[in-house]
Amino acid sequence: MQISAAGSKGFTLLELLVVVAIMAIASAGVGFALRDSSQTRLEREAQRLAALLESARAQSRMTANPVQWRATESGFEFDGAINGSLPSSWLGPDVQATVLGAVVLGPEPIIGPQRIRLSTISHPATRLIIATDGVRPFTVRGDDGMGMGLR
Repeated sequence: MQISAAGSKGFTLLELLVVVAIMAIASAGVGFALRDSSQTRLEREAQRLAALLESARAQSRMTANPVQWRATESGFEFDGAINGSLPSSWLGPDVQATVLGAVVLGPEPIIGPQRIRLSTISHPATRLIIATDGVRPFTVRGDDGMGMGLR
């Protein structure tokens, strides 16, 4: 038996359709995996704010100047920090913070309990709490439903 050279060249239409279907499914899966949900963005903002609060706390202790964090209409401010040393805006325009008054970050080593609630304007039910007991660093956790006395 001899196989002709003409019958073994190229791909059939069915084989090409299977490859195209596999590629479409794979690229759709990658597209969904790369999508940044509002929960992921909020978690990133919360982790970033916790790190910024710790930086401001360290700066306050280092310079012996009181530093306070407060939310503003367009983002947030670190009053008392070295000018330009810390950012003052959210990464996305959808984030809002709720806190009673200013968050005092030092210069004392023990600052008292502090809590900030972050949420998004587009999904207000999605909330995260950034908190410290005043001794340990700021940490991010889910909203426990107890709120902060804030509405």
